[in-house]
Amino acid sequence: MASTADFKNGLVIEYNNDLFTIVQFQHVKPGKGPAFVRTKLKSIKTGRVIDNTFSSGTKVNVARVERRPYQYLYKDDMGYYFMHLETFEQVSVEESLIDNHEFLLEGLGCEVVVHADTETILYVDIPQFVVMEVVYSEPGLRGDTATNTLKQAKVQNGETIMVPLFVNTGDKIKIDTRDRSYVERIKS
Repeated sequence: MASTADFKNGLVIEYNNDLFTIVQFQHVKPGKGPAFVRTKLKSIKTGRVIDNTFSSGTKVNVARVERRPYQYLYKDDMGYYFMHLETFEQVSVEESLIDNHEFLLEGLGCEVVVHADTETILYVDIPQFVVMEVVYSEPGLRGDTATNTLKQAKVQNGETIMVPLFVNTGDKIKIDTRDRSYVERIKS
């Protein structure tokens, strides 16, 4: 059990027979009336974000979750397969538990979030940035760097990313997996 004073971003709590992670919280002490905590909670099962207000000092159950290091191996009809980096145990994970699964590359290090009491996999956290090679893009014009214009480029996983004009086929680029955006070109 924990109280609202223990709230922090990323804390996983049990609320309404579901597991929620705290996305944002704010302690409010109005001039009149008791203090309270305003929160944004994200459901681990559905991904839905809800707003909730707790009275100050309210007790909540904290779920024990562990972030374990895994490496992505391959995908087949049964799901995505990951290997634990310390025990070499392999697990299969459903596609619905992986956000932005399109950016998984063989050998990519990920974190699998597991409910410690029941040993069930809650979700897979892939890295915020991945490096991929551009497989196809239209050639850019020399010296056309004065404007922030973008063009489409297909990367090695088949996804299309908007990139600046100077990026060519064969270049390696860093991609932000949260919003699927170009970050920078990697110098080789």
